[in-house]
Amino acid sequence: MTEFELYLKLGFRHIIDIQGYDHMLFLLALSASYRIEELRSVVILITSFTIGHSVSLALSTLNYILVSAKIIEFLIPLTILITAAQNFFPSTNRQIKLHYIFSLLFGLIHGMGFSNYLKVLLGLETSIVKPLFAFNIGLELGQLLIVIVYFIILYLYTRLICQNHRYWKMSLSAIAGLVAISLMVQTRFW
Repeated sequence: MTEFELYLKLGFRHIIDIQGYDHMLFLLALSASYRIEELRSVVILITSFTIGHSVSLALSTLNYILVSAKIIEFLIPLTILITAAQNFFPSTNRQIKLHYIFSLLFGLIHGMGFSNYLKVLLGLETSIVKPLFAFNIGLELGQLLIVIVYFIILYLYTRLICQNHRYWKMSLSAIAGLVAISLMVQTRFW
């Protein structure tokens, strides 16, 4: 296995690992307000998130930015809560543009959450560019897999079971918000 393949698999596994369910929960909250016909918009949001994730992961791994793990552990569920909460309000064109900005900014926060582990893995690598690139491609592929599975389930729910998308969006957002609050309380940040 090449170094590229190793980090590609690591990025993919990072996102689909059930122990990292907070990342999945963020993706679900991010996708909840979108309908099947809007899959392209969700893919753009996910890519925006990955760009933010990549930038902060690189900067944090190279020690250009250092943020306490305790703060990041609190901010990650906060991003989930904010994303879930915005699903309760009607989407305007301005809010849709803000989704892209928030996705990028929240990617920055999530990227810092994985940097310590990646620092250990990279060790004394002469260059981190190729491993980081491979890792982020794996991350993007894993996120796209989660979103595809999500939209298949959404399709079954709304089209085959004939249920309302609004109920789906509100239910999923409420669950994501409650889990996020629970995670925030567990960090004992305050």
